[in-house]
Amino acid sequence: MEQFDYIVVGAGTAGCLLANRLSADPSIRVLLLEAGGRDDYLWIHIPVGYLYCIGNPRTDWLYQTEPEAGLNGRAIKYPRGKVLGGCSSINGMIYMRGQRRDYDEWAALGNAGWGWDEVLPYFLKHESHHSLDGGGSDPLHRSGGEWRVERQRIRWDLLDAFREAAAQVGIPSTEDFNRGDNLGCGYFEVNQRKGVRWNASKAFLRPAASRVNLRVVSGAHVVGLRFRDDGSGRIDGVDYRIGGPGGAPRVARAAAEVVMAAGAVGTPQLLELSGIGDPARLLAAGIAPRVDLPGVGENLQDHLQLRTIYKVSNAVTLNQQASTLLGKAGMGLEYLLFRRGPMAMSPSQLGAFAKSDDGQGSANLEYHVQPLSLDRFGEPLHRFPAFTASVCNLRPSSRGSIHVRSPDPGQAPLIRPNYLTTEEDRRVAAAAIRLTRQIVAAPALRGYGPEEYLPGAGLQTEDELAQAAGDVGTTIFHPVGTCRMGPVGDPASVVDAQLRCHRVPGLRIADASIMPTITSGNTNSPTLMIAERAAEMILADRRR
Repeated sequence: MEQFDYIVVGAGTAGCLLANRLSADPSIRVLLLEAGGRDDYLWIHIPVGYLYCIGNPRTDWLYQTEPEAGLNGRAIKYPRGKVLGGCSSINGMIYMRGQRRDYDEWAALGNAGWGWDEVLPYFLKHESHHSLDGGGSDPLHRSGGEWRVERQRIRWDLLDAFREAAAQVGIPSTEDFNRGDNLGCGYFEVNQRKGVRWNASKAFLRPAASRVNLRVVSGAHVVGLRFRDDGSGRIDGVDYRIGGPGGAPRVARAAAEVVMAAGAVGTPQLLELSGIGDPARLLAAGIAPRVDLPGVGENLQDHLQLRTIYKVSNAVTLNQQASTLLGKAGMGLEYLLFRRGPMAMSPSQLGAFAKSDDGQGSANLEYHVQPLSLDRFGEPLHRFPAFTASVCNLRPSSRGSIHVRSPDPGQAPLIRPNYLTTEEDRRVAAAAIRLTRQIVAAPALRGYGPEEYLPGAGLQTEDELAQAAGDVGTTIFHPVGTCRMGPVGDPASVVDAQLRCHRVPGLRIADASIMPTITSGNTNSPTLMIAERAAEMILADRRR
């Protein structure tokens, strides 16, 4: 039996920050449990190494969705980080807060204190932004924090031309997507330091590693939450196993709280394994219900990217550059000497935020544009020069779910995103493909002779484009919402605005699962903001 004040489950993006903030007080004993291993794998730190981390059992849970009707019966891979730093160790490193309207909507749904003006200070609290390296001030950025934000150390003529083409069809150029309205086109800013990935483990965990009041255990698979045996229904610890679900059993007790930070997949899975969820669903899975909380595992939202590919001429793309040993050697040497070039690339270099139609109040589409193409992630690059313009609906109306299959903690949960299951999402998908064609047809790209390779220029009708979206769509790795935040009177919510689990004292949730609606952009940095707020709330409660 181990005794702590706080137990944090999951050393991913949120968990690393939580452990840092809670253990900053030497009188507080903190246990951080991570089922994955340490982040000492070389390819975690070289930015292009995401290619070797996603789909790798060393760093990825290797989840897969159920067959999706909206994807024309396809099941797709669903990567999640299984390593210290979590998804920040394998993701695209893109720094994106989302839009002011995202957080104002959270507040309007009954979550007091979560509007843009309230959450902005928590983004700033840990930010170290390149624009202030030489001094100066900016009310929307700061220097000196742990979370490093830099410009990418690469550019491509073809991407510059795409940016100009976007401006020609009404999408203005921008240098900063993080000022509350991200409409525009420009190069993404990334979480890197001098061309090396900057994950949450480096930023928050390593600076706290020498604290005697913080214990970090990797390879620790939490298999259940422990209820106090006095009938109060309070959570006061966890059961975990070393080396996997079948490993050596351990018990840890929390005098104050258990804080879930296992993410949009892991958090609802562990709650249900512990008997917290919809009673009928739990009984069907062979689990005895303890707490009736039907919102657990529901409300799954994700960004579905539609990968459009265009062959080009008169351009050098990564397809050619990486096709020869000489080209690969050159890229390796450039990175070794200067920490620049293709090996310093995030998966997407150029971004664009646009409206699918004039009726949108703010940008509802996000582009990730890359000077490369391939049939599927993990497969070889095409032999012909090409670029990919992936576009996703930022505010999907489709809702999915994540639920356990059985009482076995080693069995992956059922993941059903329900992509493209609403008429609105199919309409936006068709509009997104049309807008992509409009950009590519603009004068700035004409000299490259772009030719649509995927989904195919012959597809024109609304039905054909919606069908094509189902054929080419895949996750862009942003699952959220499966333990949504909402007021006590909201039967679908799981936590309140203080992130305390409804009807389960002693349990708080502080990860992307609490988002009531998905943010309009990449979700990693919003998850850090949630953890930053949660840490302050926890410490404030402790002082009362």
